[in-house]
Amino acid sequence: MTNPAPFAEIWRGPFLESVHSGHAVICDGTGQIVDAWGNPEAVILPRSSSKMIQALPLITSGAADKAGLTTEQLALACASHQGAAIHTDRVAVWLETLGLSDDDFRCGPQEPSDTPAREALIRAHEKPCQIHNNCSGKHSGFLTLNLHLGGGADYVDPDHPIQRACLEAFETVTQETSPGYGIDGCSAPNYASTLHGMARAMAHFANAAEGSAEARLHQAMRLHPELVAGEGRACTELMRAMDGKVALKTGAEGFFIAILPEQKLGIALKAACGTTRAAECAIAALLVRLGALDANHPATLKRLNAPIKNWRGIETGVLKPAAGLI
Repeated sequence: MTNPAPFAEIWRGPFLESVHSGHAVICDGTGQIVDAWGNPEAVILPRSSSKMIQALPLITSGAADKAGLTTEQLALACASHQGAAIHTDRVAVWLETLGLSDDDFRCGPQEPSDTPAREALIRAHEKPCQIHNNCSGKHSGFLTLNLHLGGGADYVDPDHPIQRACLEAFETVTQETSPGYGIDGCSAPNYASTLHGMARAMAHFANAAEGSAEARLHQAMRLHPELVAGEGRACTELMRAMDGKVALKTGAEGFFIAILPEQKLGIALKAACGTTRAAECAIAALLVRLGALDANHPATLKRLNAPIKNWRGIETGVLKPAAGLI
């Protein structure tokens, strides 16, 4: 099957109003496909779902250990955070420890998604800084590696040693030659692969030996789910719902990955329409399918069979997974 498969359905009363479709792959430790929907060979940009791959050179180079990075900092290196104080305070300390400042970032300023942080900036008549960017943890990792390598200031340039190291790591774990890249929202190159390649990479992480760079990164994510995304976010809430047994990471335009160390499986999926609600519904459905997530957990029910209410609070419909996913 090469066309997108149904992912999520929007029902309004007795009527099927909308259908979201996409592609999904579950891989085992050998890189083989356990199950698939849509087109496993679809070429995709994993966006922020590849952050743990981009963080591999930070550890394998020795930079992380030389800098004495904590599990919190490793989790932030894989994060798409909300710019809450819990995130920016830690990034600020990280920068200070490196002897660097906000000006050394190349990710660009971004208004915090966290409401208290955003309102605090408004009250103070201040503009957001680069530290508020959802990728500032990843870029702190880049800066740490850059100091270790002695690279130039423009560390997001595709020809910079850091980005060449990220490409090498990406092609190693996906077991593919990337056909190219797009520039991500944070200005770093984001390398393309097939969806199968990304699922293969996540299975590689799930099967990595204790103490390896891959294991250290997914363990940090599972240990600190609040740093990977933030309160109310699917990554954080669903990792908590699974008691930290699974690492999850969303990516822009309807991407999602899961690393399941206990089951030694990896998941990658892409909502063809690029919508977050479709990707969140699909990843929750697949985790329930695999027995990793309780279908009745409140965090699950926010994304799976979730009621849709109007402005008066009247339930008008439901968001449910397509029958083939669950």
